[in-house]
Amino acid sequence: MAEKTMQLDIVSAEKELFHGTVKFLSVTGNVGELGIYPGHTPLLTSLRPGQVRAELAEGQEEFFYISGGMLEVQPKIVTILADTAVRAADLDEAAAQAAIEHAEKALSERKAGIEYSTALTELAEATAQLRAIRALRKRHET
Repeated sequence: MAEKTMQLDIVSAEKELFHGTVKFLSVTGNVGELGIYPGHTPLLTSLRPGQVRAELAEGQEEFFYISGGMLEVQPKIVTILADTAVRAADLDEAAAQAAIEHAEKALSERKAGIEYSTALTELAEATAQLRAIRALRKRHET
């Protein structure tokens, strides 16, 4: 009989953000969106900045934002080692929007080298934060 749940750990450099039992996990990998169910084939991959959606064993959903990191999948345990991890409910929409505007301004000035690369990274992270905020808001509206 197939397992119906798996353990999920989301850990950042600062703290363990989540430890619990889930039925499903959605995360943004370097090759695109990944959907992980219990019993998934073992996998080790890097993660892009983006939203993490976990469907808890009780049926509720939890949303998180990660700024990138690593994902390790074992049949019964999934671990996310994130550079930065925040519950979506704790994200600041105004700050994310301001970061997007700042990064877009830096990109429009066509600065080269490290400044351009930093602006691209900031833009990707802030956009991912806004997606996580909006997904959480959409869930609460339905």
